[in-house]
Amino acid sequence: MINYPKIKTVQPIPDKQLLTLFQNGVQKIYDCTSLLEDDTFALLRQDAFFNMVEVDAGGYGISWNDDLDLSEAELWVYGSSVETVVCPSNLTVI
Repeated sequence: MINYPKIKTVQPIPDKQLLTLFQNGVQKIYDCTSLLEDDTFALLRQDAFFNMVEVDAGGYGISWNDDLDLSEAELWVYGSSVETVVCPSNLTVI
């Protein structure tokens, strides 16, 4: 059995995607658009509902309600890695 990293945070981003931070520091973007074709995930088509996503207790997955969820394995395997950008500490943001 493979032990996938647990999820630390999840954030909805434009175009029905999720930005997920795993406990090992890796960030991935998971594209939910293919899920929207399945009637099981029809509620995710509504922006307000999609934006209600939360990390499950223990980081073993994410969920929108008791019926709609995704595992950490799904997000890890099918998510696209995000390149980390390191900014100098003396950078001034305007």
